[in-house]
Amino acid sequence: MDRVERMLTGVLVAESPREGGVLSGVPLQVRRIERGPAPEPESGQSLRWTILEFAAPEDDAGRLAEALAACLEPAGGWYADFNTAAEAFVVFAGRVFRYPRGDGARRAEVAAYARSVGVPEPQLDRVD
Repeated sequence: MDRVERMLTGVLVAESPREGGVLSGVPLQVRRIERGPAPEPESGQSLRWTILEFAAPEDDAGRLAEALAACLEPAGGWYADFNTAAEAFVVFAGRVFRYPRGDGARRAEVAAYARSVGVPEPQLDRVD
């Protein structure tokens, strides 16, 4: 019997990697690309964003989180997020939050950290 590969799903703003930042080593499947106005951009953020919705094998979740943490821009409140069936991942430059989906206390911790690095309130919707 063939094994069914479980996939994680997430979102990355294409403008969020730092200059020279490279995301590699994890195969991503782009599911959707959308370009539009940023939701209340922070100083230093682009006024228009390109949103990449992606999927990857769940087994690659840890590697993907570390790769994102190494390439995201530290200034301007940038982050990426993705979910497996059981866990939420929210990744900032140099920092990875990994917690059970639906864990309100951990989500509040992530939101507090996000605010501390400049993420505007309207952009906190994806930290769970």
